[in-house]
Amino acid sequence: MPRTRANGIEIEYETFGDPGDPTLLLVMGLGAQMILWPEEFCSDLAAHGLHVVRYDNRDVGRSTWLDEAGMPDVAGALAAAMQGRPIDSPYLLSDMASDAAGLLDALEVGTAHVVGASMGGMIAQTLAIEHPARVRTLTSIMSTTGHPGLPPARPEAMAVLLTPAPSERAAAIEHGVRVWRTIGSPGFPFDEAEVRDRAAQTFDRGVNPPGVARQLVAILASGSRREALRGVRAPTLVIHGAADPLVPVEAGRDTAQAVPGAELLEIEGMGHDLPRPLWPRFVAAITGLVKRRS
Repeated sequence: MPRTRANGIEIEYETFGDPGDPTLLLVMGLGAQMILWPEEFCSDLAAHGLHVVRYDNRDVGRSTWLDEAGMPDVAGALAAAMQGRPIDSPYLLSDMASDAAGLLDALEVGTAHVVGASMGGMIAQTLAIEHPARVRTLTSIMSTTGHPGLPPARPEAMAVLLTPAPSERAAAIEHGVRVWRTIGSPGFPFDEAEVRDRAAQTFDRGVNPPGVARQLVAILASGSRREALRGVRAPTLVIHGAADPLVPVEAGRDTAQAVPGAELLEIEGMGHDLPRPLWPRFVAAITGLVKRRS
């Protein structure tokens, strides 16, 4: 896959479709590599006349790992967040949004339709806030404004989120299965074979537990975007699962309420993943927003 320099780091990315079509930038979540936007899903979007770009965020997969920053104090950051105290972080979501803007620069793309999932939704929101001229439309999936008054994750979801991935391949794959069984969509079939394959690909591309910890601390240190989102003028779609155990549906509702004119799509039975049976619905909703903006 191609790799480019952007915002002072190296970013691994992949494209689908015709570069002459409008660009759709896909931003993935905490510790998640770009392969969590499945190839078939990306191809389906490209078939609707879009130039689709997926990429690895800093500190995961094959983009730059900021090893010199070391392992952050996650427990201390969580405690500080609960107490409203400042949090020391090697970087913020603003830096990750600048990575996205830098990737667009490297691809010679002026503006893009931006879709983010989970932490990727936070990055996409930040991109729309801080680089508004780059965002034609914003789709925030299973994400949040970061407002401290929102309901927390369920204990079992938070526990699996904070459990480091094992360093041995077979154990890492089993860990991946546990994660997705815990946070996935209870209203849709659990495809264990697909989950195992994705976990194996993730391990083989590179697992970086300190990097995931740095990403988590960046989320905590970046605080709430609720007030800033009121200034977003890009047409916005919020998609959220009614059964999300990691980022409760109230967070999606809060996001939609914060962005003027945002559309909210709540999906029964959807948890904190992108189940295959919902891909046609996601594609229809995203491309529908794009067409309304065109």
